[in-house]
Amino acid sequence: MKECATLEELRTEVDKVDDQIVDLIAERNRYIHQASKFKQSIDEIKADDRIEAVINRVRHRALTAGLSPNMITSLYRMMIDEMVEAEIAEFRNINTF
Repeated sequence: MKECATLEELRTEVDKVDDQIVDLIAERNRYIHQASKFKQSIDEIKADDRIEAVINRVRHRALTAGLSPNMITSLYRMMIDEMVEAEIAEFRNINTF
């Protein structure tokens, strides 16, 4: 992380980080779309055990990075919920044909 000399420079750097975050979420989403090819049921897509494992892992990562684990949990739960719904739709499309 660089030390910024002005508010404008700081905002530019924050915008760059935001772009990287969005790109990484998009990459994660593309992997989730692939996952529906390997699953046999909607219950397998919902995979509560896997979701909790992911949440626990990112909470720990947040703590080691000096972030609020509650904030990360909220963000991930929202993201996972949306991605699970998209994966279910993808699964239904694959199994329609």
